[in-house]
Amino acid sequence: MSSVLVHCFLRQSLCVPTILEHSSVTSSSGVPPNAPWQASMANERAFQIRKCLIPTKFNAGKIRVIKGRRRMISVVLRAVLTTDPTFKLAGKFILDENSELQISIGTSTQGSSFKINIQVKNSRDSLILHWGGICHGKKKWILPSCQPDGTKIYKNRALRTPLMKSGLESCVKIEIDDPEIQAIEFLIFDEKQNKWFKDNGENFCVQLKEELSPNVLVPEEFLRHERKEKQNYTPEQEKVEYEVSPIGQLEEIASAVPIGEVEQQAKLTKSDDNSKAEEFYVLENMSMIPDDLVQVQAYIRWKRVGRPNYSPDQQLKEFEEARKELQIELDKDGSLDEIQKKLTKGDIQARVSKQLQNKRYFTVERIQRKKRNLMELLTEYATESVKQKLSIPSNDPTTVEIFLNAKVEQDGGPILNKSTFKLGNEELLVLVTKPFGKTKVYLATDLKGPLTLHWGVSRKPGEWAAPPQSALPHGSVLLDSASQTELVERYYGDPPCQVKFVEIEIGEENFVGIPFVLLSGRKWRKNNGSDFYVDFGLGAGKLKQGESDGKGIAKDLLDKIAEKESQAQKSFMHRFNIASDLIEWAKDAGELGLAGIFVWMRFMATRQLIWNKNYNVKPREISRAQDRFTDSLQNIYKSYPQYQEILRMILTTVGRGGEGDVGQRIRDEILVIQRKNNCKGGMMEEWHQKLHNNTSPDDVIICQALINYIKSDLDISSYWKTLNSNGITKERLLSYDRAIHSEPNFRRDQKDGLLLDLQNYMRTLKAVHSGADLESAIGNCMGYRAKGRGFMVGVQINPVAGLPSGFPELLQFVLDHVEDKNIEPFLEGLLEAREELRPLLRKPHDRLRDLLFLDISLDSMVRTAIERGYEELNNDGPQKMMYFITLVLENLSLSSDNNRDLIYCLKGWNHALYMFRAGDDGWALYAKSFLDRSRLALACKAEQYEQLLQPSAKYLGSLLGVDQWAVNIFTEEVIRAESAASLSSLLHRLDPFLRRSANLGSWQVISPIETIGYVEVVDELLAVQNKSYGRPTILVAKSVKGEEEIPAGTVAVLTSDLPDVLSHVSVRARNSKVCFATCFDPDILSDLRVNEGKLLQLEPTSADIFYSEVKDSELSETSSTNLKECGPSPSLTLVRKHFCGRYAISSEEFTREMVGAKSCNIAHLEGKAPSWVGIPTSVALPFGVFEKVLLHSSNQAVADTLETLKKRLKEGEFSTLGPIREAVLQLAAPPQLVQELKNKMQSSRIPWPGDEGEHRWAQAWMAIKKVWASKWNERAFFSTRKAKLDHNSLCMAVLVQEIINADYAFVIHTTNPSSGDSSEIYAEVVKGLGESLVEAYPDRALSFSCKKSDLNSPRLLGYPSKPIGLFIRQSIIFRSDSNGEDLEGYAGAGLYDSVPMDDEEKVVVDYSLDPLIIDDNFRQSILSSIARTGSAIEELYGSPQDIEGVVKDGKIYVVQTRPQM
Repeated sequence: MSSVLVHCFLRQSLCVPTILEHSSVTSSSGVPPNAPWQASMANERAFQIRKCLIPTKFNAGKIRVIKGRRRMISVVLRAVLTTDPTFKLAGKFILDENSELQISIGTSTQGSSFKINIQVKNSRDSLILHWGGICHGKKKWILPSCQPDGTKIYKNRALRTPLMKSGLESCVKIEIDDPEIQAIEFLIFDEKQNKWFKDNGENFCVQLKEELSPNVLVPEEFLRHERKEKQNYTPEQEKVEYEVSPIGQLEEIASAVPIGEVEQQAKLTKSDDNSKAEEFYVLENMSMIPDDLVQVQAYIRWKRVGRPNYSPDQQLKEFEEARKELQIELDKDGSLDEIQKKLTKGDIQARVSKQLQNKRYFTVERIQRKKRNLMELLTEYATESVKQKLSIPSNDPTTVEIFLNAKVEQDGGPILNKSTFKLGNEELLVLVTKPFGKTKVYLATDLKGPLTLHWGVSRKPGEWAAPPQSALPHGSVLLDSASQTELVERYYGDPPCQVKFVEIEIGEENFVGIPFVLLSGRKWRKNNGSDFYVDFGLGAGKLKQGESDGKGIAKDLLDKIAEKESQAQKSFMHRFNIASDLIEWAKDAGELGLAGIFVWMRFMATRQLIWNKNYNVKPREISRAQDRFTDSLQNIYKSYPQYQEILRMILTTVGRGGEGDVGQRIRDEILVIQRKNNCKGGMMEEWHQKLHNNTSPDDVIICQALINYIKSDLDISSYWKTLNSNGITKERLLSYDRAIHSEPNFRRDQKDGLLLDLQNYMRTLKAVHSGADLESAIGNCMGYRAKGRGFMVGVQINPVAGLPSGFPELLQFVLDHVEDKNIEPFLEGLLEAREELRPLLRKPHDRLRDLLFLDISLDSMVRTAIERGYEELNNDGPQKMMYFITLVLENLSLSSDNNRDLIYCLKGWNHALYMFRAGDDGWALYAKSFLDRSRLALACKAEQYEQLLQPSAKYLGSLLGVDQWAVNIFTEEVIRAESAASLSSLLHRLDPFLRRSANLGSWQVISPIETIGYVEVVDELLAVQNKSYGRPTILVAKSVKGEEEIPAGTVAVLTSDLPDVLSHVSVRARNSKVCFATCFDPDILSDLRVNEGKLLQLEPTSADIFYSEVKDSELSETSSTNLKECGPSPSLTLVRKHFCGRYAISSEEFTREMVGAKSCNIAHLEGKAPSWVGIPTSVALPFGVFEKVLLHSSNQAVADTLETLKKRLKEGEFSTLGPIREAVLQLAAPPQLVQELKNKMQSSRIPWPGDEGEHRWAQAWMAIKKVWASKWNERAFFSTRKAKLDHNSLCMAVLVQEIINADYAFVIHTTNPSSGDSSEIYAEVVKGLGESLVEAYPDRALSFSCKKSDLNSPRLLGYPSKPIGLFIRQSIIFRSDSNGEDLEGYAGAGLYDSVPMDDEEKVVVDYSLDPLIIDDNFRQSILSSIARTGSAIEELYGSPQDIEGVVKDGKIYVVQTRPQM
C-alpha cells in the first residue's frame, strides 16, 4: 500500500513536539495519554482522516472493504521556510553508525527558486541520490528540468545524481525552479554495498511550498488502530504496534515509486488557546489489485513463515503486507495478468478457497486422527529381554583396578589405553583418558614401601623428554630430561588394602606416550629389564587390533567383513555387493550377525570408512548394487519378523537404489544443468567430474549447499555453513578421487535457472542416496512420472498398490506442513501416516522396501519436528508437553520390537492427560510415576542397544582402524538419532514442573541423619560396597538398586536412582544411622559432584537436605569417630546352633533353638492375629539340617570340596564364594529328610511336590539347597565380615510355606521410617508377588502413609512406576531363616535368599487397567485394610513391626513379621 500525505521533512526541526511522540506515562485506563488514538483528549485541533480499510473479514471468497470515520490528530507548525538567501540547517539524520546526513534549504535572491544542499559526513565514495519532485494532483514523481551534473534518468521515473566526494564528506546541491513542484522526495543509495538509506522506512521529503506545510505524515500506527475499530491497547501492545508500523520496504524504495498520493480538503477549527490551525480530510486512492490475489499472496506469506496461528490483528497485518508486495511487483513494470499467472499456478488457489470455506484462514488445519486400540501396536517376538535383576560380576576386579576405575569415572573421558604390568605378586595398572581434550594418566599399584615415579614424556616412541612444568603433580622434582614424583598412599577396599597412585595431566601438547621406571626404596623396578612405556593414543587414536573373546559378537562374520574391507573401499558398488553376499550369513548368525552388518554400514555412513579408492564406477552401477542389497534386506524382513527392528536400522544407513536407470541420470543430468546455465568450468566442472567418477551421499549435501548459496543471494558463507554442518570440510572435498578445489561463483543472471535445475536434480540424487528422505520416500510410494526440463525424463515409478483410502491426501498434508512452526498438527499427521502404514508392513508386499523407507522417513521426521518445537513448548503448560510425550511414545512404539512396556507407558500418559483435563488433583503425582517408568524404559532400551551393538562396534572398529572416539560413542549416537532421545528430552523438561505441582520437592529423604563427611563420587554403589573408607565419606552414586551393602566409613549415600524406601539398602541405612536420600534435581547433583573431595555438612529434614562446606577443623575427634563407626558393636556374637535330631518340624514345634525369628514370629501369629488376617500354614527344616546332610555318606565328596574352598576363603581368597555355592547345589537329599519333610507338609495340609512326580521334588530340593547356599553370597558374607561376626557360626533354617498367588504384595513399617513418627504407618504395595519389592526390582512401588488414629484415611504418597510384576503358578516357597538375620543391633534382614520351587513369571504391568490405580474407592478400601493390619500386629507384639504380606481377592494375608529396625 502507499502511504498517506507527504512526509513532513524533519519533524524535530519544522514541527513542535506533538502528541505523536510516545511516552511511558499512562492514563488510568492503562493507555498512554499521548497515544495516537487519544489525540482528541489532548487537543481538539485535529486533522480529520478518512481512509480505506484493509479487509478483516471474508465474504464469498472476496475481501469486504469497510470504510469508517477516523478520530482526529493535530500538529501545529513552528516555522516553515525563510526567504533569507543563506542556507538554513533543516535537520540531521544518522544513516548508520558512522555516517550523518545533513540537509539545508534556502531560496535564491530573487526568490524564484529553491536550493537544497544534501551533505553526508564520514561517507563512502559510492553514494547516489535517488530523487524526484512532488506535484499536487499527480501520482508519480515528476523530473525537474534543472538537474545537477552527472544526473541520469532512471526508467523515466526518477533521477539519479552522484554525491561528490570531498575529504570525509559527500554532497550534492539541487536547485528547483519549477513552480509546479511543491516538494522533493529522495533516498540515498550506496552502490557498492547495494544498500538503501531511508527515513524510518519512508522516503525523505523536503517541503518547498508554504501552503503545504500543514501536510504532515499521518502515522501508520494511528491508521492501524483505526482499522481495528479503535480498540484500546495496553502499553505493551502499543509498543508492538509502533514497532511494526513503518510501511516502507526495501523493494518499494528500489522501485522508485513515490510513497503516496493524497487528496486534501481543508477545514479550519479552533484550538484550546484560540490559535488557528488547519484540519484536513485525507482519502487514499483505492488499489487496483484484486482482492483474491491479495488473499493468495497472504497465504503464500503465511506458508513461507511456517503456518503460525495468527490472531485477527495479525491477519490484518498480513493482508497489508501482501497488498504492498503485490503493488511493488506491479510497479516494476509488471502486469496484473503476469502476477496472477505467477501466483495461481498449481493448486494454490484451491487451497486458499478451501481455507476460506472452512473459515480457518491463518489457522493450521489438522487431520482427524482415528480412534485405535493401543494394544494393536504390540510387537513381541521373543521372551522378555529387559534385565530387571541385579547381576553380580563373576570375575572380581582387584583393589587397584576398582580404585583406578573409581578415579577415572570422575573425569568422564574415554579410556584410550589400559596397561597392566605384573611386579612379582603385585600389579601396576596404568589408565590413559582424554576428558575435554586433555590427556590424563592414572597410575596405581599395591607395591609396598616408599615409591617414586621417575618419568618423562615422548613425542615419538622411545624418546625421553622432560615433561612441561604445567604437567607436574604437586611435589614433583624436575630433572634434565625427566621428573620424579612420589606416589600418594591410600587405603582402599574391604579389608582395607594399601594403594599407591599418582595422577598426571599432560594437557593438550603433542605427546604420544610416557616412559617411566619406579624407584622402590633403593631398588629400580623395570618392565622385564626395560623401561615401562604407555602409549597415549594407541597409534593416532586407533584401537588395538582384534582384541575380543568372541562373546556378544558374530566373530567369524566380523572377521570376514574386515577381510573384505580393502575391496569394499573401491566404491559403493563394491561395498553394497559385498554386503549382499554376506547378508545371508548374517541372518543365519541371528541378531548378532545383523548387528554386525549394521555396525559396518554405520561406520560407512558416518564416514569412518573410505568411500572410494582409485576406482571409477558409474552411478547406475552403484544404484543397482544398492537395489540388490536393500532387496535382500526386505526379503529377510518379510520372513524373520523378530529381526525387524535391527533391519530397519540397517536400512537407515543405505540409499534406496534406483529403478528405471535413475542412477545413471546422476551423470546425465549434471551435464544438462551445466549446458542450460552456461556454467561449465570451475566448481561445477569439478563436481561434475566427481559425480561421473563416483557419486556418494556427500553429493546430496553439496547440492543443498549450492541451493542455499543461491537462495542467500550468492553469499558464499551459506555454502560453507551447509557443508560444514553436515561434516564436509575443505579437506574432505580435496580428498575425493576427483577433488573439488574451487568455490561456486555464479553470476546473478544464472540464479533463477540454476536454482530451479538444482532443486530438480536433488530429486535424482535423493532417489539413489537418501532412501529415508521424506519427499523422495513419498514420491516413490505415491508414484511419479517426470516430463520435460531434462530431469528424470522417462523415469516412471508407479504408485504402491493397496494403500489405505485417503492415504495420498494424508501424505500431502505431511508434505505441506513440514516447515510449520506450530508442530502439533504436523506430528499428528506423521503419526497418523505411520499408523495407516503399519498393517502394510506386517504382511508380504511386492513394494515393501518403498513402504519401509517411507515409514523410516516419517519416524525420523518426528524427532526433527520435536527438536524444532522446543521453543513452542517453552510457552505452553504441562498439557502440551504431556501430549507431545504421548506422540513420541507412540512413534517409538511403532519402531520397536518387544514394545509392551512402551505401550503401557503410553496408556499411562493418556490417563494422566485425562486426569489433568478433568481437574483431578492427583494428576501430577500420577504423571510423575509414568515419567519415572518412561525413563526406565528408555534406560532399558539403551542397555539393550549397548549389549547388542557395542561389542561388535569395538571389535570391528579395531579390525578396521576406526577412530576410538567413534567407537566409544557408537551406541550413544545411534540412540541420539532416534526419537528415544527426543522423549528423554521431553521427560527432562517436564520433570521439574511435575515435582512442583505434586509438592514432591527436590529430595526424597529415606534416612534423615545429620552428618559431616568428605564427598566421593561413584558410578554404582555396587562397585564400592566392599570398600572401607578411612574417613567419613558422603557417597554421591549414580546407581543404587536396593540390594547393596553400604561401605564401611560411609556416612551418607545420595543418589539420583529410585530405590524403594523399604528396600534392603534403605533399611540398612536407617539401622546404621547413615543419611540416605534420592535427589530429583540434576543441578543439585551436579553441584554435589563438583564438591568432590570437600568436607560437607548435611542437614536433612523429612523432605529436603541442606548442605554446606565446612572446614576440616570443624570435624571434631568425637564426631569423626562416630561417623566411622557405621557397623554394629564388635561385642555382637552369633551362637552356633546344633541339629535337634529332626529333619522337619511343624509350626507348633518352632522354638528359638530350632528356627530363626522369622519362623517363630509367624507361628506366634497363628490363632492370635485378627480373624480377617490370613496366616499361611508353615513347616521348617530346622537349624543343623544342612550340616547333617553334609555329613551323610552320599555327600562326602561335596564335604571335602567345601572344606578346601572354605580354607581358601578364610585366607582371603574371596573368589571362592561362587564355587562354594556351586558345591552346595551338588548335595544329595538323605532319604530320611525326604520322608520327614513329606510327612510334616502333608499333615500341615501343604501340597507335597513329589505327588506331581519326581521332577517336582527335584525342583523343591534344588530350591532348599539354594537357600542354604545363599549363606555364601557376596553381600551377606561381607556384611558379616564388616560386623565382625563369625561366619562359621551362622546357621540356616528353612521356612516352608505354600505360595499365595497374590494380586498385590505389601511391606508395612508401623513407624514411619523417613520421619520416625510412631503415630504414622508407612507401607509400599506392588502388583503380584512381594519379591519385586523386597528384591529391589527397579523403580518405585505404590506408597502411602496412614495415621493410626484414622486408619480409614490413608494418604497416597506415590503411584507405582515398577514395570515388572512377578506372578507364579500354585507353588511352594522356601524362605531363609538364619540365626543372624534379626540379631539386635545388626541389619541382617534380607541378606539371604528365599527361593520358590517354580520360577516366577515376569509380567509387564499395565496400570491403566489396575483398579488399585484407577478406582479411588477400591484403593481406599485396600490401603485401609493394609493399615489396619499393621496396627493390629504392632499391638499384638507391643513394638514397631516390619511386616510382609499379600492381598488375594481383597483378603489380607501376612507371611512374616519381625521387629522394625
